[in-house]
Amino acid sequence: MRHPMTAAPALALVSCLCTASAGAQEGNGQNEANNPLTPKTTINLQDYFIPSFKGLPGRDANQFLLRGLIPHKLFGAPQLFRFTLPIANAPTFPTGSDTGLGDLTLMDLFVIPGKGIEFGIGPMLVAPTASSDALGAGKWQAGAAGIAIAPQHWGLIGGLATYQQSFAGDDDREDVKLLTFQPLLLYNLPEGFYLRSTATWSFSFENHVHYIPVGFGAGKVWQLGKTTVNAFLEPQYTVWRHGDGVPRWQLFGGGNLQFALN
Repeated sequence: MRHPMTAAPALALVSCLCTASAGAQEGNGQNEANNPLTPKTTINLQDYFIPSFKGLPGRDANQFLLRGLIPHKLFGAPQLFRFTLPIANAPTFPTGSDTGLGDLTLMDLFVIPGKGIEFGIGPMLVAPTASSDALGAGKWQAGAAGIAIAPQHWGLIGGLATYQQSFAGDDDREDVKLLTFQPLLLYNLPEGFYLRSTATWSFSFENHVHYIPVGFGAGKVWQLGKTTVNAFLEPQYTVWRHGDGVPRWQLFGGGNLQFALN
């Protein structure tokens, strides 16, 4: 069974951006375009398509992510404000599916420069904005995020970790205690192309469902005037899991736009 919302938005975006690149000025700034600590206003249009779940045969899902990053210096310290708003399609039980908004995630990272390695750390908040139970946790959640990035001449290596825990919301919904870790490994190729592996590991301590996927994909970076365009596609396969209802494999793709500050 296929739902009306699939990976088509992200795949179409990747196709259009790659076609447009033929006449655009190519850039070689893959590290700057892929570094989540780059202090540039950024819009991300990304998509996770999950065609298969472990323990749930015949079900699929899709999650389109509107993400953004805004650099600022509140209190005189360099910071990066990040938001993620999902538009998702998720299976309901025993049959059917729901489509609508997911939960809004906000985080503010204080940037700590270092020699050879950069750090970011700060609070995060999850608001229960989901339009149905299948698309969100129904809980207000608070936590923290931390990131470390080590730029190399050949690419980037690093990781992003988050922890969030529910503190209010629907009493009939399960509490949330969630730890995620996203390893970041990017290898630069000529002409703005690069290889990537960025699959996010997830550990839910409340319902004891955990999984570790591994991804391998590719992307391309180029310049359109003062705007940096970054399109990518990364299949991800779950190599370890505990519990059912986690992706067997998924397709992560999309396009990122970075805007120069002046």
